[in-house]
Formats: sequence, structure tokens, C-alpha cells
Amino acid sequence: MEFRIADTFTDSLTKLNNDEQKAVKTTAFDLQLNPANPGMQFHKLEKAKDQNFWSVRVNRDIRLIVHKNQESLMLCYVGHHDDAYRWAEKRKLETHPKTGAAQLVEIRETVEEITIPKYIDVKQQPVSKPFLFENLSDDELLNYGVPAEWLNDVHKVNEDTVLDLAGHLPGEAAEALLNLAIGIKPQPSTTSFACENPFDHPDAQRCFRVMSNTEELAKALDYPWEKWTVFLHPEQQHG
Repeated sequence: MEFRIADTFTDSLTKLNNDEQKAVKTTAFDLQLNPANPGMQFHKLEKAKDQNFWSVRVNRDIRLIVHKNQESLMLCYVGHHDDAYRWAEKRKLETHPKTGAAQLVEIRETVEEITIPKYIDVKQQPVSKPFLFENLSDDELLNYGVPAEWLNDVHKVNEDTVLDLAGHLPGEAAEALLNLAIGIKPQPSTTSFACENPFDHPDAQRCFRVMSNTEELAKALDYPWEKWTVFLHPEQQHG
């Protein structure tokens, strides 16, 4: 069974206090060594749309969210009980239909309308700002890794809402849109990278990594994702 971690897991780990982090790391190492250990307390998340999400008990309040099937187990998120469950219920792991890359996608129907509050003089008429990406086709946006269910939101985003929207999208899609917003045309998330495993796609490699041993896992949990050179985008590893 392949054992992976996601960047969303390492990001969430840093938000816990030191004692909580130590407990999480111990549980993570135990999972890597023997995920079938009867002592590991798995709980299937019935409310999650992705039926492969499970929670693992770290202590009385901390829960580790994993994505588990017969071939692999991936650490996805960690947090206090209610926070961890809410995170899992709002996400799904899927393969992008255009790029072929694995993505953790926030489920659109769980997100409130993306708006920016404006405080204006009652005498002043609000000025509607142009949509940044209304001239881009769905196909072009898909080529940048935008999930299909978010296309409508992307078409309607303006300079006030683009940052908020980017926070709901997979990393490669968010990066591409922010570059486009400032006039930089990025390279599409190419489909020419042929791979049977969606986790082998260069875009997926930026967000998910296989941990081959406890030493690799220890380093991944001790250093920020972006500073651990093993996790660099394949195009950057030889830079």
C-alpha cells in the first residue's frame, strides 16, 4: 500500500500547538508502519461526499483525515474534531478531466457565494468591475486545471473577488488565474504528460508525495512543504 501525504495536511499541522503536533506525528508514523494495526481507530465519515475519507483518532479532540482505499492511504488534513470533519465533508479527491492530474477539490455546493463587502456612500453609485476571465473559454480554463464545477465562478470573478476564489481552488488552478489576473499568461497544465497514475502528473506532484520510509515522513512533517526540496515541482528540481 502506498503511503502519501498532501500539502493540505502539512499546512493544517502547523496550526496546532506543539503538544498536539507531537501527538499527530506519532499517529502518522504508526499509520505508515502499519495502517492495519487494530489499535488505529478509523471512523468512516458518513457525511462526506467522497466515501474514501476516514478519520483517525489522535487524542480526545484531534482527528486526522485520511483518504483510504485498497491501494493507498493518504494523510489529507488534521484538526480539532469538528473542524476536521467539516474539512472532509467539503472536499473530494478526483482526477481532473482535462489534465489527468489528481486534485483535492472543494465541493462547490458547500461554499457560500463569494462576495466582497463594500462600504460606500449612499449617494455614490457602485461601479461594477469587469470580469477578469469572461473571454476565456471553458476549455482554456480546464487546461489550467480549474475543476469543472468551478468554471461558472471563474467566469464571473473580478479584481475584488479573485483572491477569495483562488483560495477555493487547487494550487495549480489558483496560481494560473492569479498570473492571468496580472497579465502573465502561464503554461497550461499540459495533458501531454502521459501517466496511468494521476498522482504522477507534475501538477499532482506539487501537492501529493509518496513517503517511502519514516525518515522521509519525519522531514516532511518537520519542514514547511515549500522548503522541502524533495517536494519541488519536477521542473524545478534540476534548477
